[in-house]
Amino acid sequence: MTTEELFREDATLAHCEALITAVSEAGVALDRTVFYPQGGGQAGDAGTLTGADGRVLVIADTRKGAEPGQVLHVPAPGSDLSAWQPGQRVQAAIDMDRRNAHRRFHTATHLLCALVPHPVDGCSITATYARLDFHMTEPLDKDALTAGIARLVAEARPVTQRWISETELDANPGLVRSMSVQPPRSANGQGRVRLIEIDGTDLQPCGGTHVANTAEIGAVVVTKIEKKSAKTRRVVLGFADQR
Repeated sequence: MTTEELFREDATLAHCEALITAVSEAGVALDRTVFYPQGGGQAGDAGTLTGADGRVLVIADTRKGAEPGQVLHVPAPGSDLSAWQPGQRVQAAIDMDRRNAHRRFHTATHLLCALVPHPVDGCSITATYARLDFHMTEPLDKDALTAGIARLVAEARPVTQRWISETELDANPGLVRSMSVQPPRSANGQGRVRLIEIDGTDLQPCGGTHVANTAEIGAVVVTKIEKKSAKTRRVVLGFADQR
């Protein structure tokens, strides 16, 4: 059964009421959720499911299920799932500190894409760091990139989203910056693709969670630049207050 992904429209939602649709060793599926499943380089959300009787199930990770459109909430190791059954209503609540770190880092990687105009062939976004691998041979300057991100953050540029058809995306292939991760597509080719736009800075398909304004990113710095191969340069980002 398909899970309604509430976070696609509002990344600030912290909780929702939902119905359990399936329970297995792989995780708990809900009819709707605020939990983001791992994908597109972004880590999955963590949090809790709380039953009507007050029982709490700790969710350590969120993944895409085996069925198309299904989201699985992965319990913490050692959790007892015997009391959780399809048909039960629960309150799903995410760890907002973790989510907000993902939002800040993910939007910061879009700023980085604007500063480094080369294709991306690898990406990882976690609560403690983010990295992008660029397909390029030129050297990159850590201080210059940090200053560029700081400037775009200080300019408080709005971050918005809109949806286009897959046909529109096919007509504009230059929108896709990633070589390793393609925008999700429907089986019949008639689905929608979500675009994230940072005013005057960046526009590309993305299913991840983002802040609403670059000012919300805060102080992000380039912590490392690595030459991963002859044609790959890796840029790692961190929060300034975590150095």
